[in-house]
Amino acid sequence: MYRTHTNGQLRAEHINETVTLSGWVQKSRNKGFMIWVDLRDRYGITQLIFDEERTPKEMMEVAANLGREFVIQVTGTVIERESKNPNLPTGDVEILVSEILILNKSLTPPFTIEDETDGGEDLRMKYRYLDIRRNPVRESLMFRHKVTMAVRNFLSEKSFIEVETPYLIKSTPEGARDFVVPSRMNEGQFYALPQSPQTFKQLLMVGGMDKYFQIVKCFRDEDLRADRQPEFTQIDCEMAFIEQEDILNTFEDLTRHLLKEINGVEIGDFPRMTYDDAMKKYGNDKPDIRFGMEFGELNAVAQHKDFKVFNDAELVVGIAVPGGNTHTRKEIDKLIDWVKRPQVGALGMVYSRCNEDGTYKSSVDKFYDQEDLSKWAEATGAKPGDLICILSGETNKVRAQLSALRMELAERLGLRKATEFAPLWVIDFPLLEWDEETSRYHAMHHPFTSPKPGQMELLKTNPGDVKANAYDLVLNGNEIGGGSIRIHDKDIQATMFDYLGFTPEEAKEQFGFLMDAFQYGAPPHGGLAFGLDRLVAILGGQETIRDFIAFPKNNSGRDVMIDAPAFIDEEQLKELNLQLTLSK
Repeated sequence: MYRTHTNGQLRAEHINETVTLSGWVQKSRNKGFMIWVDLRDRYGITQLIFDEERTPKEMMEVAANLGREFVIQVTGTVIERESKNPNLPTGDVEILVSEILILNKSLTPPFTIEDETDGGEDLRMKYRYLDIRRNPVRESLMFRHKVTMAVRNFLSEKSFIEVETPYLIKSTPEGARDFVVPSRMNEGQFYALPQSPQTFKQLLMVGGMDKYFQIVKCFRDEDLRADRQPEFTQIDCEMAFIEQEDILNTFEDLTRHLLKEINGVEIGDFPRMTYDDAMKKYGNDKPDIRFGMEFGELNAVAQHKDFKVFNDAELVVGIAVPGGNTHTRKEIDKLIDWVKRPQVGALGMVYSRCNEDGTYKSSVDKFYDQEDLSKWAEATGAKPGDLICILSGETNKVRAQLSALRMELAERLGLRKATEFAPLWVIDFPLLEWDEETSRYHAMHHPFTSPKPGQMELLKTNPGDVKANAYDLVLNGNEIGGGSIRIHDKDIQATMFDYLGFTPEEAKEQFGFLMDAFQYGAPPHGGLAFGLDRLVAILGGQETIRDFIAFPKNNSGRDVMIDAPAFIDEEQLKELNLQLTLSK
């Protein structure tokens, strides 16, 4: 028996008991005549004590030579601690050690295994197995487990069945790039790793499973961003014999359950906002509604004077920054520099101060009088003491630029509080979006998304105006889930493929199995997938998903711990029928 108790378990009521503990040496303090060792495991820390009056000399020597992260087993008596530590659950007791066994020695770790470590991110990712020993990382992984179990329990109680779908599937041209896997037994042919289990969960609905879920790994060979992983986890769900309202109600309930169970937060109604309104009011389709600063469109009150910048713009739009009139000119200049960065791309920014006495002072006073500026304040909802920030240009670009500025200002002003939660449904997305490069429409979600009821005919005349029967669940400015009502009719699916530029032969080759299945009584169905990594991070009050993944990739998509991806042996290449020589 390696242990009778864990290192976070012992209390005053255990005094005088003989116990056996195992774990890692967190640190030791050697006074010569007395040695204290902090022994750590997943559950906590217990202090061990060795002293020359009660401890044999040879054991004192062993204790004196214990290094950080040595794995040891001790047996001893629980005694009352003279200097109690109120910050430790075990701080009232310590173990007078009578036996000690070194189970494994350790090299000196490359960084300290403490909450506030001296290791940089790259170093900690290289030695992730050591990083996991630190409380913040371990607690994040335990938090993820807690969320995952809450999801499983909720869905199981709602009669959802967890079904595993294949990881080795067929590559399809829609969506992001696939990771491909060569088949040794089928020369020249490849599997793909799934970007989602989309078609399989639809087939499960055809198969009569009715309510399906899966906590599943997905893979996308996309250009990486700071907080995107090439492999990620979804809570994937599908339901049959439902309409959009059924989906929204079910997953509102799941989100409420998680916020209550995990965070102790009660959430009432989930607001609903159309995609068009989200873009108009916030400049993006996943707005953070925990704070104001809604967009105010200013074309009608800003394009009547001789200010060419505004007159030539497709859209003039602004936001009111609460209390922003306290910004100095130097601080405003820094904001202007911020929006002119390549990542944002604005050419400049106009501003107007809303003074406490009801007057205004703008950076374009040469062109606009007090009456004009008061109309700007009215359009943006600005109050005395606020600052109005205005951008102009091509509609889609300027909305994205102002959205970035809005989020940056909210961050600086402390308006994005991690303990506040504001969910939102964004609905009525465009079904299709035009791609200038390929000169054709692409599905905004995926080609299996159904148009809104009654809009199928619009595909023939105004395809860009057709709304999708699709919905995204947004939490604190992050899309945490998205889905749609699916097409379940073969002819409608064939029509959709046609509008997306597939020939009948291409549609048959890529998705013939799904079209064939629809001929055997496919029920109306729809679903939703949550991004588990993102959801867990938000519930945990963090922005970075990497903290909640056991073995994450870096920003270049590399696992620096195992050094992957890596070259493979030429013999393997030959076995896979890949006649390719790679220089190492």
